[in-house]
Amino acid sequence: MAEHSFQVMLEWDPEESLWVTYVPALDLLSTYGETKEQAIGNTREAILGYMEAAAKQGLPVPTGGAEAELVCINIQVG
Repeated sequence: MAEHSFQVMLEWDPEESLWVTYVPALDLLSTYGETKEQAIGNTREAILGYMEAAAKQGLPVPTGGAEAELVCINIQVG
């Protein structure tokens, strides 16, 4: 069994009171959870589902490893 590694962005959504995750290497696959741990667990399941669906459809299965970086951009308005 091959092991894949994916970078995951995790952010707090104050309006929904949920942790939201995004997987840049998988077309920004996204899921959420009430806790960080739940959001990460849901993300693992979503990644597996994505990879299984891609394999069934004969599509290339992403292998992860894409580098993602979170940067802060300051914008002055007015």
